Amino acid sequence: MTTVETFDILILTDEARNVVLDALRSEEQGSDLALWVEVTGTRGAGYSYDLYFSDQADAPEGAAIGVDGDVTIVVPPNSIDRLRGSRLEFASEGGGGLVLVNPNVPTPEEINPGVPAAILALGLEGPLAVFAVSVLDQHVNPSIASHGGRADLVAMDEEKKIAYIKMSGGCQGCAMSRLTLTQGIEATLRDAIPELTAVTDVTDHASGDNPFYANEN
Repeated sequence: MTTVETFDILILTDEARNVVLDALRSEEQGSDLALWVEVTGTRGAGYSYDLYFSDQADAPEGAAIGVDGDVTIVVPPNSIDRLRGSRLEFASEGGGGLVLVNPNVPTPEEINPGVPAAILALGLEGPLAVFAVSVLDQHVNPSIASHGGRADLVAMDEEKKIAYIKMSGGCQGCAMSRLTLTQGIEATLRDAIPELTAVTDVTDHASGDNPFYANEN
């Protein structure tokens, strides 16, 4: 059965609660619906989220269920610790909208999935890493900046000579990102550092501004 606990995971400000209640009243089955809040991934140095209405009865095993005012809140199991202590606010700027204020931040492993933790822990102080960063800054990023793109080295396996690259801006989620990686970034890095054995893209393209990968979360 699902977990019903003292709800210290998420609170709503008065304005946010009113917005949610107004939206619930507009739903045909509003009395049966709960506000679901879950972490879907990372965006920059923080988490990305999904807020939606769904039946409380559909809550999975281990989910946290709480009540804030007249709003029932469901948090799926894998989002509980990532959201604990959060606050949902209403921001009037930019036309107004709900904003989730979360004191929790992703771990380096969450921000850079696909990079072994031991390699992340090495940092970017090794000779290959330092040189790769300079190649990206001097030769790659100036050329892809024209369409708002950027590529950064997030890790370097100095022993196996593997560079882990993350793209952002116009390159994140762009349908041409694979071509940019292989024919632009990878080719430039391999030309400058012939001993590289692989250039691995660890970008979360599904959370880009124009994602072309299906997000299965």
